[in-house]
Amino acid sequence: MLRQSSGGASPGFSRITGIAALGFAATIVLANAIMVPAGLPLTGAEVGEVGAFFGTEGEVVAVASALTPAAWLLATLFGAGAVSALRCSERDRGEAWSLLGFTGLALQNVTFAAVIAIRLALTSTAGGDGATAGSAPGGVTGGLWALHDALFTLNGTFLALALLGLSVAGLRAGLVRPWHGTLGLASAALLFGSATLTPLVVDHAGPLGLLGLAGWLMWVVWIVAYGVTLIRLNPASRRHGEP
Repeated sequence: MLRQSSGGASPGFSRITGIAALGFAATIVLANAIMVPAGLPLTGAEVGEVGAFFGTEGEVVAVASALTPAAWLLATLFGAGAVSALRCSERDRGEAWSLLGFTGLALQNVTFAAVIAIRLALTSTAGGDGATAGSAPGGVTGGLWALHDALFTLNGTFLALALLGLSVAGLRAGLVRPWHGTLGLASAALLFGSATLTPLVVDHAGPLGLLGLAGWLMWVVWIVAYGVTLIRLNPASRRHGEP
């Protein structure tokens, strides 16, 4: 049960932010559904493969990138809704787990903005610095891709912060079910582990990259479940101690 005596998000605001969470999940899945089948290079890919993809698939990159501003907006709305639903009960306990989670969402937005900017830059540089198939690393494309891979993998730290903060806050307040909170914490552990191993993940394409992938898939499921929770939230019931 949500241990909250009064206050909290209005039904309309909770519903809007819950829908935003579902929209965020749908947007990031759609962006990946566009990029991955087109041949987006994996983390640690050779510069020749990177140059070939970004030199020929600029339109695909542009379409997928056009979805991301909406994703950042929706993620921020979702975070605001979660904080609004949780802060009153947290203040009673002198805690701020939800603010930790919101900070993680904000930082992942900033980091991924840099990732998308690098991808767009690669579509302009990949064909113009000699970074074609068979070329040696070291050109503009190689440098940009190395930076892309590092930021992409390190972003798991901020996703882990979001998952940790909002999962613990939700569990402490009784807003999320135990399985949902456990899923978030497990995803946070995988993503943080992947971020910690960034040098190995970037330099050695292989099974280590599956840590981040598994954590990311769990993160998407966690977001959808949180969105449904916010949509169904009834502040009037919470004020009376009901589930």
